[in-house]
Amino acid sequence: MKSEETPFEGGPMDGRVLPVLLGITGHPPKTYRIPVPDPDGGPDTVLVYRRVPRGPGKAGLSNRWKYTYAPEGVPPRRLNWPWSKPAATPPGKPDDADG
Repeated sequence: MKSEETPFEGGPMDGRVLPVLLGITGHPPKTYRIPVPDPDGGPDTVLVYRRVPRGPGKAGLSNRWKYTYAPEGVPPRRLNWPWSKPAATPPGKPDDADG
């Protein structure tokens, strides 16, 4: 499998560069989780990093990535089927003044 040296910004991994495996599309995963064992034998702490563009690449395209620290963790994902309605649909017609 192919890997790419990817920099990490923020959090405990700030300034480090790690080899990250690339997926089928040639991109690293959108989130990178690093389990950190507890020295007292408690549950592991999981550091979460999100993939963001590193900067302009060849011909203005961003083909390089970096990871930034996400202290809040990963937001829950909702399946987005083509027939799904938006999360919050206002009641009434769009041009109805009373709602």
